[in-house]
Amino acid sequence: MIKAITFDLWDTVIHDDSDEPKRQARGLRSKRDERRHMLWQALNDIEPIDYATVELAYNVGEAAFRHVWHDQFVTWTVPERISVVLQGLGRSLPQAAFDDVVLRHEEMETTVAPDPIDGIKNALDAVSTKYKLAVVSDAIVSPGRCLRDWLQMHGLKDYFSGFAFSDEVGHSKPHRDMFASAAQQLGVDIEEMVHLGDRDHNDVKGPHKLGMKAILFTATRPDDRDITTADAICEHHRDLPAIVDALAANTA
Repeated sequence: MIKAITFDLWDTVIHDDSDEPKRQARGLRSKRDERRHMLWQALNDIEPIDYATVELAYNVGEAAFRHVWHDQFVTWTVPERISVVLQGLGRSLPQAAFDDVVLRHEEMETTVAPDPIDGIKNALDAVSTKYKLAVVSDAIVSPGRCLRDWLQMHGLKDYFSGFAFSDEVGHSKPHRDMFASAAQQLGVDIEEMVHLGDRDHNDVKGPHKLGMKAILFTATRPDDRDITTADAICEHHRDLPAIVDALAANTA
């Protein structure tokens, strides 16, 4: 029996990188470039350093992050990621400067916020009358506290009764702890949840291994559509209530 739905955020609820045109319109650097520039500037203010050197170290740190995320199911926090880059450079920052760089990284996507995906609020309105809802999302740069802020900014936070963010749980999808945390918060068994997300590896095969149903969401990121083993594919949020009801009927 399906009693609950868990939602990935990036490219499932949040339209990833829809903030980039807003940044460009305001004359701001892209998120990628701004993150590297702010660290370089903080270091350069203390002792001159070549920007290319900082950029290279940052890129190496990002590659290490992706390896740990994909293979070890852990998302380093922003302080951990910045510390890795600084270690590679053989440099350090005063605590106040370090904290400022971290905070600006963390709040970048609430200062200039990406958009909700079309139809999400109506879908949440519909499914919340029948199912318990939770967020199960990796915190790639924005931590859980900022993702909660984003949900609140767009009137979506109150639909959810549970929040499993990788920086708070200590593991990332598809690790069991992420889904177990959501199940515990909702008061259901893992097998009684269906997960919605855009990545087959994290959001479909991970839940399947735990005995869950999984729906692949393809509205903004259809990359995995042809390889997925999902129980259903959702192309627009308006279709979600009927898809979940159909899966629930088949498992009743």
